Amino acid sequence: MEEAIAKAGALIEAMEYIRRFRERIVVVKLGGSVLDDTSLQKELLTDIAFMATVGMRPIIVHGGGKAITRAMNEAGLEPVWVQGRRYTDERTLRIAEHTLVHKINTPVCETLAELGCEPMGLHSLGSCALFAEMLRLAGEDGRKLDVGLVGKVADVNGQLLKKLCADGTIPVIASVAKDKAGGKLNVNADSAAGMVAAEVVAEKLVVVSDTHGIRTDLDDPDSWVSSLNEAQIKEMIDAGIITDAMFPKVEACITALDAGVSKAHIIDGRIPHSLLLEIYTDKGIGTQIIKSA
Repeated sequence: MEEAIAKAGALIEAMEYIRRFRERIVVVKLGGSVLDDTSLQKELLTDIAFMATVGMRPIIVHGGGKAITRAMNEAGLEPVWVQGRRYTDERTLRIAEHTLVHKINTPVCETLAELGCEPMGLHSLGSCALFAEMLRLAGEDGRKLDVGLVGKVADVNGQLLKKLCADGTIPVIASVAKDKAGGKLNVNADSAAGMVAAEVVAEKLVVVSDTHGIRTDLDDPDSWVSSLNEAQIKEMIDAGIITDAMFPKVEACITALDAGVSKAHIIDGRIPHSLLLEIYTDKGIGTQIIKSA
């Protein structure tokens, strides 16, 4: 009886949020072990199916770095990294594209369909929603560093995404973009998600990863912070607390907020129903990032 009452209480708490977010777009970036663990992935996609069922309009953006690295190793290629970016030649790009589309995007769409949703895969082998320009990184001597066929998202087909969402379709976007000449460029999935959220002015951007939000002390799991504003984020970047893999996630959140997105969140996809807990409960379970007052 107590368990049933608790469930009813959770539904009542969620009702306010369901009403508030009905018909609103929420961009969910999938990454980390969620993409490597099929059971974890199924749980998270079930949460997204729930969101769609109660009237939210999810858009999924995914990467696939670990899977790409495995596919490269199987092909006898050793990844080369330049300032944290994967150097991408023609062969690497073909492997990355094949992995992102056939090994990740298609199975995600198939699972969503099994859950009663209507997904549409958007990628460089079909309808593409991401358009990029070549990325050049700044070297220590001021010269630009070549990272190959790596791009920075410059434009997003927001009209297509909004139309799909209005029709009840869930766009599932792989992180390979096209350039102006029709070529293809590998892009960072976090950055792509931030640009997508900015273009459609989503209600929320939720970055799902392997980290339980943002910590003030990298070595102390209990230093997790539930809410931060842009000014506090900048202080943590300057202090060297936010670095490496967390930086592009935070950068994506700031990109979204600057475009008018209400809130951005970084959550741990390994926690059961973390997505629903972050969106539909008062306390949440990750770190929310908001505009400075």
